[in-house]
Amino acid sequence: MLSLTLCGNCSLLPRLNNRRSALFFARTKRTTFVTSALTREKVAISQDAMADSRNLSFPILVNGVTGKMGKAVAEAAVSAGLQLVPVSFSSVDKPARTLEISNIEISVHGPSEREEILSSVTEKYPDVVVVDYTAPNAVNANAELYCKFGVPFVMGTTGGDRPLLYKIVQDSNVYAVISPQMGKQVVAFLAAMEIMAEQFPGAFSGYKLEVMESHQATKLDTSGTAKAVIACFQKLGAIFDINEIEMIRDPEEQINMVGVPEEYLSGHAYHVYNLTSPDETVSFEFQHNVCGRSIYAEGSIDAAIFLHKKVQSKAEKKIYDMIDVLREGNMRRC
Repeated sequence: MLSLTLCGNCSLLPRLNNRRSALFFARTKRTTFVTSALTREKVAISQDAMADSRNLSFPILVNGVTGKMGKAVAEAAVSAGLQLVPVSFSSVDKPARTLEISNIEISVHGPSEREEILSSVTEKYPDVVVVDYTAPNAVNANAELYCKFGVPFVMGTTGGDRPLLYKIVQDSNVYAVISPQMGKQVVAFLAAMEIMAEQFPGAFSGYKLEVMESHQATKLDTSGTAKAVIACFQKLGAIFDINEIEMIRDPEEQINMVGVPEEYLSGHAYHVYNLTSPDETVSFEFQHNVCGRSIYAEGSIDAAIFLHKKVQSKAEKKIYDMIDVLREGNMRRC
């Protein structure tokens, strides 16, 4: 939710702090998105494009199906009519095991088997696309693996050494979609923020920024989306140190202070950004809340479809992000 508060009298404006920001979270317990229309460009989803997406099928390997996000992507892939490769990898060497996703038996292999298994996958499925939802400390090693075998991939995992990640892909000339945020609507909001930062630098000069983000306890790193939005606010002139982000991972605080529905404690993404003018007479509040994982899973499938088409058309550009996917305009209705 995007909330704007303007006041010409300091006494009428509540002073913002992190705890008041948290209370603002509780006003919206359902997924809410309002994206600013700061650009004349329109994402056009034609009936022909939608039909093309429905009729398209290619092999997709989801790395990380043992996790909730990877499982959600695998289920979305099957629902979209893609060919789910019955192979995945885990970060721990254990005897090969299987798990069932959408009536498909997926064989899960440890790190020591990765190269041998991926080599056999590329032979059997030469046009395979990988979607990665593993762990931050596996991002760079996994990218090196995909690039070694020339496999196009969607990197949905956040964290890792991002500059190194881009260098690995650039040096290998492999196609990839790399984005800290796969939710299409949230990406549209990020795009609007980037346009605003580019066209109106310094518009919030001197404003104090406060940021809070809440995710499931298993998310170890700071929200990549929050970092991206903060970078835009900094270009707009807001004062903020990235280390000041308030991360909430405690379930009790998430229920009582943030307002996360209990059934979504294991999968949610709540963000709030508060901006206050130097004299504290003007405040802006930006909020976007997500419950569940479907928005990211469906966005990841759109990214995989987009990437497959780029590979097939031998596109000159090799590295993309979700804004590129949005601009293509061929997304499915989800």
